[in-house]
Amino acid sequence: MEFKPVILSLLDTDLYKLTMMQAVLHHYPAAEVVYQFKCRTNQVDLAPLMLEIRQQIHHLCSLRFTQDEINYLSEIHYLKPDFVQFLKLFQLSENYVHLGKDASGQLTIKIKGPWLHTILFEVPLLAIVEEIYNRNTHGQLDLTSGESKLAEKVSIIHNHPLGEKLKIMEFGTRRRFSCLWQRQVLTQLKQSIPNNLVGTSNIHFAKEQNLIPLGTMAHEYLQAFQALGPRLIDSQKVALDVWAKEYRGDLGIALTDVVGVDAFLKDFDRYFAKLFDGVRHDSGDPFLWTDKILSHYHSLGVDPKTKTLVYSDGLNIPLAFKLLEKYHEQTNLVFGIGTNLTNDVGVKPLSIVIKMTQCNGQPVAKISDSPGKIMCQDEAYLTYLRNIFQLKN
Repeated sequence: MEFKPVILSLLDTDLYKLTMMQAVLHHYPAAEVVYQFKCRTNQVDLAPLMLEIRQQIHHLCSLRFTQDEINYLSEIHYLKPDFVQFLKLFQLSENYVHLGKDASGQLTIKIKGPWLHTILFEVPLLAIVEEIYNRNTHGQLDLTSGESKLAEKVSIIHNHPLGEKLKIMEFGTRRRFSCLWQRQVLTQLKQSIPNNLVGTSNIHFAKEQNLIPLGTMAHEYLQAFQALGPRLIDSQKVALDVWAKEYRGDLGIALTDVVGVDAFLKDFDRYFAKLFDGVRHDSGDPFLWTDKILSHYHSLGVDPKTKTLVYSDGLNIPLAFKLLEKYHEQTNLVFGIGTNLTNDVGVKPLSIVIKMTQCNGQPVAKISDSPGKIMCQDEAYLTYLRNIFQLKN
């Protein structure tokens, strides 16, 4: 069978992987981490695909940033020259990726090694698993259904009274149906709703289609600080401080749900509220979250109209409009829509994640505002983390 690589460029990843990677290079270049893969979709057996996935990883680890790609990255003003020079030399190593099976025979993927040299595995690895699964399960799927669904989304936007105010960031690389379909989606959105599409998290397609690459930080960044030296109770504040020092006013959207929004808001004082441009929602009820964020800004004397709220948790167009209808007069809203754009083709997408579970030999965890998103292999640490941040659940 002819080998068809899933990943053709190291730029085929989310921007926040590079922005976090730069912070790691400058502040924690010696940190060691462990990531674990998890498939949340029941009754799906990925173990038979292990050989194909391994072949794709082998190809991924042969890639280097091209000079043209380096030139593109060097034009992004917040990526610093020494980091871009580092990327010229960078190459992923298969030695850090371990595939196997658990006791029940399910596929396991473990990434273990220096944070600086493993951080770029997550997004392409998830894209590989999703696309290989789709190739084997759905074959040469007729994408007519996907095209009609996409046209319907565009029609909803065109016909909604607040259509002009809807700002969408395409955010679907890691769970896309395929690379080709993501390109088709972006091409169509750029042609049909150019004023609504504010950019994409995918750097390769941002470069290819002259879109703005968007993204700041992910859960792993704040999780790592649970093990990087400060007192656990201070981990979020230190993470935000380091980020502010690294980017000096750029990339000012903070992620709120690593230990839940209530614990985050205790740390997100007037200093941070004024310093950061806004916050991102990624779990829990988005309406309850928004009410809490707006109330918090008001309590600090910060005008929410000067801030941006980014939503990125399983969004679709109708939900985005419901949020826009309720809150557009109170603050600025941007909607990061992923799977519903890049894997809505008439078949059920996988729900797969890769999360950091250790840093410097210590467990780290994410306790989000959605219980099903908790991922930690050390129950004792999870209990300790809950106690420290006075979490109820």
